[in-house]
Amino acid sequence: MSLVLTDLSKHYGDVPVFSHVSLTVAPGEFVAIIGESGVGKSTLLNCMAGLDHWDRGSVVLDGQDLGGLNDDQKARLRREKTGFVFQAFHVLPHLDVAQNVALPLMLLGQSDNARVQTMLDAVGLSGLGARLPQQLSGGQLQRVAIARALIHRPSLLLADEPTGNLDPGTAALVMKALIAQTRQHQASLVLVTHSQAAAAQADRVLKLTADGLFSLPV
Repeated sequence: MSLVLTDLSKHYGDVPVFSHVSLTVAPGEFVAIIGESGVGKSTLLNCMAGLDHWDRGSVVLDGQDLGGLNDDQKARLRREKTGFVFQAFHVLPHLDVAQNVALPLMLLGQSDNARVQTMLDAVGLSGLGARLPQQLSGGQLQRVAIARALIHRPSLLLADEPTGNLDPGTAALVMKALIAQTRQHQASLVLVTHSQAAAAQADRVLKLTADGLFSLPV
């Protein structure tokens, strides 16, 4: 599945967030996006998922122009085709680890306890399925978020600063799990990050500025 952004621009009132952003992400490709704080990296990622609006240009996901879909259609496409890893984890505190991971399957009307357990094992959370989020460390919570984002085998994974709240050692473990799982499932990965160590593992590194996206050497 491909993701194509063409001449995308976004403003808040009269204030430009980013302009003239064009990008094509190939199936299975890992693209890292870096840039200064406040330049709009998270907003751009939200636009890719159809979670935010833009003023000009287009976002085409798996051949579908998100600008032509209503909110229900975009939500259905996200459930089926994309996974999202947030910096702040966004796990549900009243659900245990296994239930949090299984949530995307539940939204699709599916149930597969064996797949949930396999995913927990793959991200280093064996035996922790019955724990509540408040019983986990930050690194474990981020791995729950990764497992949840990948459990329904999306074609595209979007990750917003997934190591931003973690110490370097834990961040390295989280990145290892993130990359290993996307490669195994042949998913495309778009990673927004301030971490040079994380970006260095990408197939392609791009820098977002107010004037667009620019390629950097890997």
